[in-house]
Amino acid sequence: MQSLLDHPLIGHLLTMGGVVLALFAVARIISERRQPSNTLAWLLAIVLIPYVGVPLYLVLGGRKLRRLLARKAPFCPSLPGNVPVRAATTASPTAHTATAGGASPPVGGNALHLLTNGEEAFQALEQHIRAAQHSIHITTFILGRDDTGKRLVQLLAERARAGVKVRLLLDAVGCVLSSRGFVDPLRAAGGEVRRFMTVLPFFSHRHSANLRNHRKIAIFDQRTAILGGHNLAREYMGPGSYRKRWRDFGAVVQGPAAMLLYEVCLADWAFASGQSLEGLYQELRPEATRRAGTCELQVVPSGPDISGDALYESIISMIQEAERSIWIVTPYFIPDEVLLRSLIVKARAGCDVTLVLPAHSNHPITDFARRYYVRELQRAGARVLLFGPGMMHSKGLIVDDRIGLIGSANFDLRSLFVNFEIGLLVYSEPEVRAMRAWAEELMQHSQKPKPERPSRGRLLGNVVEELSRLLAPLL
Repeated sequence: MQSLLDHPLIGHLLTMGGVVLALFAVARIISERRQPSNTLAWLLAIVLIPYVGVPLYLVLGGRKLRRLLARKAPFCPSLPGNVPVRAATTASPTAHTATAGGASPPVGGNALHLLTNGEEAFQALEQHIRAAQHSIHITTFILGRDDTGKRLVQLLAERARAGVKVRLLLDAVGCVLSSRGFVDPLRAAGGEVRRFMTVLPFFSHRHSANLRNHRKIAIFDQRTAILGGHNLAREYMGPGSYRKRWRDFGAVVQGPAAMLLYEVCLADWAFASGQSLEGLYQELRPEATRRAGTCELQVVPSGPDISGDALYESIISMIQEAERSIWIVTPYFIPDEVLLRSLIVKARAGCDVTLVLPAHSNHPITDFARRYYVRELQRAGARVLLFGPGMMHSKGLIVDDRIGLIGSANFDLRSLFVNFEIGLLVYSEPEVRAMRAWAEELMQHSQKPKPERPSRGRLLGNVVEELSRLLAPLL
């Protein structure tokens, strides 16, 4: 007997259904505010391989899902009267650009301590977990099922049993293997654990495979914050040395800026947990905003919960402001056309444009995809250095020894336009110079790329590079 699926009418209906879905996807893509390269990549995937491209877009495609994110409170920083807003700094183009895009104004009275390796980062995290008296709130993209992850879960459970309010927010994709039974000891001790944006609708009405929380923030007693690129896993940090540990970068912040980072965490927690943000705001302690130093900082969240593209526009503004030097440290470099051309123009104008990348990252496809952009920068006179051996996961931007950027975002399209990310603009010269010293140390372990072979002798490499560039906006 002929299978039902073999019936001509059923086949015709399936074909028509596929065409309708493809047309819907194409219309949706064109209507969205996307980068041209991202739009082209999706359109080609849908047209050339519709049986793959259409389902993939339906799962991953939406950049800012309006109906879903209407349930998430936007970042609306509250600045108590005792917080010193820096009028002079706010007048700078970058500060003004960031504030107009949804960031908080720059605030003074902070202390900033850089974390330049995984052992130092773990030590700082453990120290502040043990010292917390009132609350601990940690947001992370990855929690490893390894010795580092187990040790941190144990430490958090100990503090929860001691009466400290402990909240742990885990991205549902990055922590897919560690967001359930692995953190049960913390739940049993009275701590709270939530998953951010599940992939499948069966587990939560707040679900998406595409919108990931890539922020890494730890807040202690609302007054001290740790942020940067470190995930909570052995590759990123640990109590002792580890031969395969990646080079990463972060900072400890104390002062009013820590309170603003805490408010970012509260908005994420309210969305993931379903708790009232107004109720969570009742926990804010005004005394936590007292001065801790002289550093001027600006908290710049980025993602679908921010009205504009504050972090991306801040980066563009920093580059355009540069007069002498632009140093970029990033594990993945897949810029959009505006970012790439801005760097090329500055390099051609004689500005010291330096890009530090890992010689080999943990995502080979991004290494192929970056080749074109690296070549274009080198032709314009920029300096490109490859860190190695080992993986470098650090992220930072330093301009003219005047402004620095620390945070979780990579210089790629997903970080700049899709993920929930966090950035911290640094305006105080001593701290920016400390960032420059960190970058110089990385450069001492880096080398210039080897000259590429003539294109005639690397046909396969050219094909892989072009395919990687085509797929890069979807990564």
